[in-house]
Amino acid sequence: MQRSPSNPGRWTTFAVVLFTLLSVISIGVIPSATLAQTSPLQLTPTPTPTPAPGSALTDPTGELAAEVQRLTAIVESLQAEIENLKAEVQKLKSQIPNSRSSASNPTLKILAELGGQPCPDSDFTCVTLTVPADHFDPANRQTLDVVFGVLPATGERKGMFVIATGGPGAAGLASADAYTSAFDPSIPEHFDLVFFDQRGAGQSGGLQCPAAAAAYYETEIETKTPQGEAVAAAAAQEFSEACLAELDSTDLLPYLGTRQAVEDLELFRQAMGDDKFWLYGESYGTQFAQTYAAAHPEQLAGLILDGTVDLTLTGFEYYEEWARAFNDVLVMTLEACNTDEECADDMGQDALKVYDGLAAQLAKSPRPFTFPLPSGGAAEREFSLADLEVAVSNYLYSEASRLLLQRALAAAASQDDLVPLARLLYDSLSLDPETLEAIPDPTYSDAVYYGVECLDYAVPGDSSAERAETYLRAGDPTDTAVPRLSSIFYGDLPCAFWPTTPAAGPRPAPLTAENIPTLVLGATADPATPLENGQRVFSRLANGYLITTEGGAHVTFGWGNACPDDLVTAFLVEGKMPEQRETTCDGVVAEAYVPLPPVDASAFADPLEALLSADTEINHLPEYYYWDTVTPTSVGCPRGGTLAFSAGDTGDKFKLTNCAFSAGFAMTGVGLYSYDLGSFTLDVAVTGPAGVTGNLLYERNENGAIKVTGDYAGELVDLSEE
Repeated sequence: MQRSPSNPGRWTTFAVVLFTLLSVISIGVIPSATLAQTSPLQLTPTPTPTPAPGSALTDPTGELAAEVQRLTAIVESLQAEIENLKAEVQKLKSQIPNSRSSASNPTLKILAELGGQPCPDSDFTCVTLTVPADHFDPANRQTLDVVFGVLPATGERKGMFVIATGGPGAAGLASADAYTSAFDPSIPEHFDLVFFDQRGAGQSGGLQCPAAAAAYYETEIETKTPQGEAVAAAAAQEFSEACLAELDSTDLLPYLGTRQAVEDLELFRQAMGDDKFWLYGESYGTQFAQTYAAAHPEQLAGLILDGTVDLTLTGFEYYEEWARAFNDVLVMTLEACNTDEECADDMGQDALKVYDGLAAQLAKSPRPFTFPLPSGGAAEREFSLADLEVAVSNYLYSEASRLLLQRALAAAASQDDLVPLARLLYDSLSLDPETLEAIPDPTYSDAVYYGVECLDYAVPGDSSAERAETYLRAGDPTDTAVPRLSSIFYGDLPCAFWPTTPAAGPRPAPLTAENIPTLVLGATADPATPLENGQRVFSRLANGYLITTEGGAHVTFGWGNACPDDLVTAFLVEGKMPEQRETTCDGVVAEAYVPLPPVDASAFADPLEALLSADTEINHLPEYYYWDTVTPTSVGCPRGGTLAFSAGDTGDKFKLTNCAFSAGFAMTGVGLYSYDLGSFTLDVAVTGPAGVTGNLLYERNENGAIKVTGDYAGELVDLSEE
């Protein structure tokens, strides 16, 4: 992944200098004051000799010749410096894409008028709007701040493209730059890109309760017995109370619903002065986008729904489809393993039987295991059924995460190793693997999640106890019919105890989106927004197009599949509709399986094979695979030692200390993943089987060719493989 550090202050200074230089270069004169500020060549003015009264110049010809020679040298130096400055100007201008178009974009002037400032660690400009807390009660004078981020179009501007990210509770601004890098370049060229932190989330409130959330999600939820239901209800109530206690303030809670939030976007549209814009929503963002489309249909030039929620469903109807979809996608993931020879070999038996057998064991009692600590050493821990279901459900969202899940289940099955599953669990819950304490994630808020859900999907009932009983009874059919992960049905049970739960009302009317061309994207392996939701929404649209990916992830646009990506890009940039109302795109359930490393290094044929295995394992550690690319991180290696990684100017830097992925092959040294070259290197001292030692340099280039040089067991090593 290439990183481009942003320094807006540098460009502001450069703009002033550039204007001055261009002005003076164009007329061939550089004032000495300007040179003193911009040129490394410092000149001290020499006054013209003035004879004293009554004196005479003794050798005017010689002195004049010397002065001419001196001035000629100065002129030549100035000419050379001017050429250097011209070259530097051209170089710097080349680093500003479409500078003339950017300067003529009216968005820049509007952002300045709105007090726009550089977003933290981002290429976007942030604008803070003060909006009514309650858009529907003029008597309520309370206000709150909502932050929008804008990246002005670099070329001929077509309009605004607003992205409503998922959750609810996700901070859209945190993903703005990463999402933008995945778009076809024509999109940021022709559109002002807009992301935002929805009220309450991220920079728009920062509501957080990570400790309460981590504790709640690890609670065993068993709702098939009265005793289990009582435990589930008590845990939901305890979470609600603990979450509220963690918040600095609860003043915003009554105003977090989607109906309020879309009015914030409408005020932003008005502030930007666009009559119409294009709106993309993913996952919960489709809930947001449809709500906006229903409230302000005349303001939309186009609508894209990706991972679509059918808003006509009640909460209970949606949760039932939700639980079924998670079970179905888990089965797809396990069956994909069965049809892959290497995955089947690692699993050792039918993958579905592996999962069901492990779940049955854990339902009886948690299993002890030893976890390697990031600081070195190890800790004795337990792994429960709740842990398994949290890890599995969180790693069913994409093709890549399903691969990591397959490998973790295979390690548990064939190597009796629960550590890979524990790594998935700690990542899912944002727990510190060293201490198991919750790590606050500024990009997501469970408090906002429930703040929105409990308002948008009110649980029927006049009291907390009545609402909880209603919820539990609604889940009885799911407990019976869904064999795996049925506890997902109860994910919103805290809403029975949430303080701002309103009376349940009718669901929104079906969206027809008259005069709004609409793309609906979905995937057959989407666990969180089942495909049937999108199909129903599409069937009601006046001008809709359905794009379905076989297999695929929870959200499909911008993740590298050319089929949905190209259709969305053409829709936005060219105004081109898909050729047919329904399009099917090829996809996969899980990425190609990567075999597990051997437990013991004696299985390696040579050092090349051992280091290739280490390369594979480093790049498939969940801690690194889903690293935020910012926070220096350390992990315990599976068979001892530690691995640390951090971001450098040229690439991801690694430090290995007696790190072993297979017993008997420990590495100490450094590594680098180069952003520019796409290469990976390890420069390590190794201790192999039987205490054999060596010093090895492992290199993998951008094409996947690998090479190892150095010495091992007292012999020179020079091995390669294309």
